[in-house]
Amino acid sequence: MRPRKANHSLDWDDFRYFLAVFRTGTLSGASLSLDVDQATVSRRIDKLETALKTRLFKRGVTGYQPTATGSNLLAAVEAMETAALSAKADASTSEQSPRVVRIGAPDGFGSMFLAPRLGLLCDAHPNLQIELVATARSFSLTKREADIAFSLNRPQRGRIVFRKLTDYQLGLYASRDYLAAHPPIRDPRELRKHDFIGYIEDLLFTPELNYLPAVAKNLEARIRSGNLIAQLNACLAGAGLAILPTFMTADQPRLERVLADRVGLTRTFYMQMHEDSQKIAQIQDTAKFIMQQVRINRHLFMP
Repeated sequence: MRPRKANHSLDWDDFRYFLAVFRTGTLSGASLSLDVDQATVSRRIDKLETALKTRLFKRGVTGYQPTATGSNLLAAVEAMETAALSAKADASTSEQSPRVVRIGAPDGFGSMFLAPRLGLLCDAHPNLQIELVATARSFSLTKREADIAFSLNRPQRGRIVFRKLTDYQLGLYASRDYLAAHPPIRDPRELRKHDFIGYIEDLLFTPELNYLPAVAKNLEARIRSGNLIAQLNACLAGAGLAILPTFMTADQPRLERVLADRVGLTRTFYMQMHEDSQKIAQIQDTAKFIMQQVRINRHLFMP
């Protein structure tokens, strides 16, 4: 009896394991994302490397590092993944099952601007399901952490398609109660006599959020938070002055802008999508809706 030959043909499902290991860098991370055990991940990677007759990862004590071949393979495998997602979306359209789009946005923009308007989007697209991740962090589109992401700077690398969404203004604000109880502010030099609310510097996910040095020298925040909504609420409660975007303060009559003619900053939101994902219908619909809403409400961003 002849021994059975090993089956070294390609199994397209193995590429899912390749992507998971590439994106997480470890067997444990890949097993969590795929909801399988680590031995299964290791076996599928070995099987794929055998079928391709090449090493895709360097194994080390800190995890799996892609080889040059593995890095070169990524774009093709991501295209396969996108084709599968697109096919699934097309099938979902005909079967009326939910089509999910995940949005990654800074906490202020996501919670204060996007969240109140997403109902309009869902009304227009009954088969659409939105996952809004509104938090102060950057999102990796390559790792599929989001389908659409917003940042304060342009992406520097990767197969990312981006466009400028809008500029937005920030001003110096304090509550009416705070201003009534403290010395008047007529000049930026007088700001050092006051309490400030700001970011925790070593938790800043982008340098564009480091506002205080742009206002005046030697300013330090007495109350610090990595969350912009927390800063807004502290300011509303009279805890001090805060640099806040105008799109968050437009409906806050308890706040007054301080030194409006002397203190003002401008930042930019960029909308990003993966080069492949932008072709998926529900992602296109969601991106188009957000751009329309920003245009309609431009006065909130640039009053």
